[in-house]
Amino acid sequence: MYPIEGHYSERWTLFGNTVIVLFLLAQVFDGAFTYVGVHAFGRGIEANPLLAWLMHVMGPGAALAGAKTVAAGFGALLHLLEVHLIVAALTALYLAAAIVPWATLLYFN
Repeated sequence: MYPIEGHYSERWTLFGNTVIVLFLLAQVFDGAFTYVGVHAFGRGIEANPLLAWLMHVMGPGAALAGAKTVAAGFGALLHLLEVHLIVAALTALYLAAAIVPWATLLYFN
């Protein structure tokens, strides 16, 4: 967003690139875990009411593919706008609120 000079700029770019890759991986893992979880436990396991409705209307695969594509697109837009701390915070949120709970549920059940 703002031009940054020198070594700081390189570190900021590396941070931003690392964060967007982690964000996109979080989308992939969340989508995969949700898909497996819905097939194992039923659509009622999905906590997001909009996504649950989309699954009812479109089916789990199409709904998750669409939702994850939209999320990835918005994450990429934030990356291009160089608001890397927001992408980092969203990545941490996905990890804490989606990936870890799904991984725990799928592993222990």
